[in-house]
Amino acid sequence: MGTALVYHEDMTATRLLWDDPECEIECPERLTAALDGLRQRGLEQRCLCLSACEASEEELGLVHSPEYVALVRRTQTLDKEELRALSKQFDAVYFHPNTFHCARLAVGAALQLVDAVLTGAAHNGLALVRPPGHHSQKAAANGFCVFNNVAIAVKHAKQKYGLQRILIVDWDIHHGQGIQYIFDEDPSVLYFSWHRYEHGRFWPFLQESDACAVGQGRGQGFTVNLPWNQVGMGDADYLAAFLHVLLPLAFEFEPELVLVSAGFDSAIGDPEGQMQATPECFAHLTQLLQVLAGGRICAVLEGGYCLESLAQSVCMMVQTLLGDPTPPLLGVMVPCQSALESIQSVQTAQAPHWTSLRQNVAPILSPSNHLPEGRSPPLLAESSTREVAEDAPRPLLDGLCLRPRPPVCTAVALTVPGAALALPPGVLHQEGSALKEETEAWARLHKSRFPDEGLAALGKILCLLDEILDGQVRSGIVATTAPATAATVDVVIQRCLSHGTQRLLCVALGQLDRPLDLADDGRVLWLNIRGKEASIGSMFHIHTPLPQTTGGFLSCILGLVLPLAYGFQPDMVLMALGPAHGLQNAQAALLAAVLRGPAGGRILAVVEEESILQLARTLAQVLHGEAPPSLGPFLMASPEEVQALMFLKAQLAPRWKLLQVAAPPPGPCSPVA
Repeated sequence: MGTALVYHEDMTATRLLWDDPECEIECPERLTAALDGLRQRGLEQRCLCLSACEASEEELGLVHSPEYVALVRRTQTLDKEELRALSKQFDAVYFHPNTFHCARLAVGAALQLVDAVLTGAAHNGLALVRPPGHHSQKAAANGFCVFNNVAIAVKHAKQKYGLQRILIVDWDIHHGQGIQYIFDEDPSVLYFSWHRYEHGRFWPFLQESDACAVGQGRGQGFTVNLPWNQVGMGDADYLAAFLHVLLPLAFEFEPELVLVSAGFDSAIGDPEGQMQATPECFAHLTQLLQVLAGGRICAVLEGGYCLESLAQSVCMMVQTLLGDPTPPLLGVMVPCQSALESIQSVQTAQAPHWTSLRQNVAPILSPSNHLPEGRSPPLLAESSTREVAEDAPRPLLDGLCLRPRPPVCTAVALTVPGAALALPPGVLHQEGSALKEETEAWARLHKSRFPDEGLAALGKILCLLDEILDGQVRSGIVATTAPATAATVDVVIQRCLSHGTQRLLCVALGQLDRPLDLADDGRVLWLNIRGKEASIGSMFHIHTPLPQTTGGFLSCILGLVLPLAYGFQPDMVLMALGPAHGLQNAQAALLAAVLRGPAGGRILAVVEEESILQLARTLAQVLHGEAPPSLGPFLMASPEEVQALMFLKAQLAPRWKLLQVAAPPPGPCSPVA
């Protein structure tokens, strides 16, 4: 299974036939720019390319009324003035003689993508379509949208495949009110939308776009609106929204399929959004979604009106769907105060409906200018109003921050034969070893006593580690003997630092202590997950308990580990499972999967031999790009788990800003004046 790309050149046929400054940005070049970008990077050739077919009128009827479908059908025979007159009956819409054909192709592309993913022909994919769909309603075109592509795809997935829980993630910069209206009372569809709102002063000027609109009837809590009340939101703001709102809800919801209303007018350079999020950020957002629903993601293009930014962002998303390493995010991860207020308002509105938000804790802090040592100031000032950069985005594709794709995705260096572990196809069983003299020198240098079998394992570990550091292998799994685990971790840390690693994130589980001679200079962030006590040795030396509930474990990962990891921005991640680590297979898999993003997939997992038979295949699968298995039923965090997380966040948030949440704005939601 791979990544499907669904497209048809006929979708470029519809265009504006008269002067209309509001509508002229929705042009055929949007599709050609995106497709050209994919071709230039060699991404189209790596996809399963499907030619879109028209949706039937019966399929359109899953969402739209027969009268409305008939009205759009009649546009095929109207002249220019009749089309213009009809267009004026709707908000921000234009019709063309080819609109009906193009809009049916757009719906058909979304349906083909869902079919490909749910039948196993593809693992995930993108439908490159126009016209977009998320504003379209049962009997009305709206905001360039004719038929609601994603809503029809959801209805199709439920009807044809019997799905009971579908997540829609709408990251277009405009509120997808069409989708919200269609599923407002439906608890089987969780709809998340962030959008430029500006307290109701931005199109579509709706009170129901605010955070207090949570759905109706049985659908209460299944509409999640995150309103951006100022322009200039950047990577840190988008990541904070995912970590503190979307992902906690999504894990509790346990979707069987994720559909993305992939509008890239929320990216830098777009005249509609006026936001500052980089194309690279969308790679990270995509990878975070890949831990849900077994990785079954169907993305459907919505908006995006800066051609360069659109093409870059589409390429970033498709690269990630294909399994390529995520690119680095430049700049300090510091959410702005307005973003934090919006996030807090959503948490407040949704907490009555979601256990994960009732247990979600974060310190309420005011913004400060205290930044991690050795880092540049944020790209945008922390203020009540962000300046929007006037510079155009980087030249198309040439300036993207990319990590090269290593020849080998995942390798293992184990004393157990690879066949006995039933490793996934494509995972290399490393047979090489470092020179014996070099291995012994490292052991002597760190005053460690390795038994003979420990030295053999260390030689394999050093060989694989060097291949990761040299870019020949992306990630690896190594086994070590129990007496030598702590010493092996020490050797790996020193080897990374001596090899030029600037920032190393060490996530140690079980009875593993931070090496005593490790300098607290900000190059290594040591996070130990074990026991029942929370403590802080320094801002780079942290101990957190291992939660025993699914809710507590998810809060630890989403509310602590990932904010620290993205704030630290490591070059490499060391995940060490020591004695009595206590992780279940699914927990270890999720931890490894989410840690792939911050370091571009450069992870070395060190596992004791006693656990290797149990964990090697699971870890290899997720490091190789497969989705982690489910954690099981959602169980609320215990009071002790909540208290420990609250303590750590309160102490760490002044430095690690992705941990913080601002106080909500006063007063309930109110109509726009």
